[in-house]
Amino acid sequence: MKSDARDPDAGAASGGQEFSGVGVSAGIAVGSVHVIDSGLAHVPEYRIPDRAVSRETGRFADALDRARAEVAELRSKGESLNASAREELGFLLDAHLALLASNRMVAGVKSRIREERINAEAAVSLVISDIARGFEGIADPYFAARVHDVRDVGSRIIRQFVRAPSPRVAGLPKGVVVVADELSPADIALLDPEHVAAIVTASGGPEGHTAILARSMGLPAVLGVAGIMDTVRTNDRIVVNGEEGLVLVRPDAAVLAEYRRRSAAQRRLGRQLARLRSLPAETTDGTIVGLQANIELARDVDTALESGAEGVGLLRTEFMFMNRDVPPGEDEQYALLRSVVDGMKGRPVTIRTLDTGGESQVYGVHQGRSEGANPMLGMRAIRLSLRHPELFHIQVAAILRAAAHGPVRLLLPMISSVHEVREVREIVCEVAARIKDRSPVAIPPLGVMIEVPGAALIAEALAREIDFFAIGTNDLTMYTLAIDRGDEQVAPLYNPLHPAVLRLIRMTVSAANRAGKPVSVCGEIAGNPRFTSLLLGLGVRELSMTSKSVPRVKQRVRVTCLKSAGRSAEAILELGEESQVARMLDDFNRDL
Repeated sequence: MKSDARDPDAGAASGGQEFSGVGVSAGIAVGSVHVIDSGLAHVPEYRIPDRAVSRETGRFADALDRARAEVAELRSKGESLNASAREELGFLLDAHLALLASNRMVAGVKSRIREERINAEAAVSLVISDIARGFEGIADPYFAARVHDVRDVGSRIIRQFVRAPSPRVAGLPKGVVVVADELSPADIALLDPEHVAAIVTASGGPEGHTAILARSMGLPAVLGVAGIMDTVRTNDRIVVNGEEGLVLVRPDAAVLAEYRRRSAAQRRLGRQLARLRSLPAETTDGTIVGLQANIELARDVDTALESGAEGVGLLRTEFMFMNRDVPPGEDEQYALLRSVVDGMKGRPVTIRTLDTGGESQVYGVHQGRSEGANPMLGMRAIRLSLRHPELFHIQVAAILRAAAHGPVRLLLPMISSVHEVREVREIVCEVAARIKDRSPVAIPPLGVMIEVPGAALIAEALAREIDFFAIGTNDLTMYTLAIDRGDEQVAPLYNPLHPAVLRLIRMTVSAANRAGKPVSVCGEIAGNPRFTSLLLGLGVRELSMTSKSVPRVKQRVRVTCLKSAGRSAEAILELGEESQVARMLDDFNRDL
């Protein structure tokens, strides 16, 4: 551990060192480093004699009991957190308890001890590695990020063998930036936001619980900063730029002054944007634009309401299926969905059905089934739901029951044909008829995601079958340009300003308008003020985004003239190159 004390302003005469990582929680922080050691040494592995098998399985059972007790203690300590962070920690600890009780993990460790004649901690390490590799092989970034949660549970068990403490995160001095190889979400939940200015880790990504919890607590965070632990020492001066994913170690006085100025400016802007909360998102020529939030589960409802969101434009349901051996039942899904509907207090909630691929490794669907050469083009999203009606009927039933408690819309991901929509509508009617005698239900409006070019090209036919459209620009861009953003070799080519993508958006909006059906955009560009005027000019009147983006987009809407935006969009649609589109769009925005 690099924790030797140094002058906080050491290196102020030099430019310091700059590191890049993944900015997972926005904000700028200037503070002093506090390095945290994981507290885990190398896991020993050795052979045991036959007579020691019972002893090692007993050691494992004792370690499990202590790990469960530790989770219970963390839950108790987490009661002091804000509502959003407390609920996020609750979901996390529930997942930890589920894995600690998982038959695959428990039976797997005992089997390793018995069959391979190895010590208990080595068996835990091997089984956890096997489970983690299964998550790493899933194409969906959220599922792949669960590897950190799995390894955290493994570390929690292994600590019990050596009685090593968890990383010390309590009682830190005010204004510190916590730097570590890795921080578990439980560690983050116990940080005091009044004392900790930011978080930096050498590993981690944007979809893990650690990142989600950092955002819930409002802590600037940069994860995946390679080499940071070889450079920093406790008490070093450090700057964290969570928006751009930058970390500056021992910056000079001029850089420190600049970032302090930027941090103060951000705080002022935050106060200004907060004042927009009760104002409508109305253009200068009187058109109202609907701004809604993309959320995961109930933990995000308070944040959505505080941001001024008018509803939930996209509720992802994948999170209910995580870190478990079997999928959630109807009652469990209903309870979680109802908590969101109730929490939104009469505002609309758009619930998207399960949207992921590679689930065989997540909840046991078709164990051993090959994912195919490209899982993003295979059995995923609505295709998976229709292939497994036993799962889909349960989710539909839960949604219909939740819809009885408030305005709900049902959204189908990755639709590519009219037949899929008709099949789903039949299932909805069938499920409603089956459960209506035992539970109040409501049949919600049915909508489709426009994420593949084929769906945009048949938007007129789809419009006759559905009640609303939601354009998912992330996947639409990826499928239109044949670019995987996760592949660093081609990721720079990913550009939602490509003329083909814009024309597909316009085609969908035009078809929706002719049919009198509402259409929203819920991809990343919906939450980026740079694209607001362009989307409005293309005819979009509903945008759904992360809660933190709502105030910034509202501010842009309120200075935009819709007629001017329409003329600009028409001119942009005539262009043939992304660079030309970007220049014209930026010129328009500068004039606002």
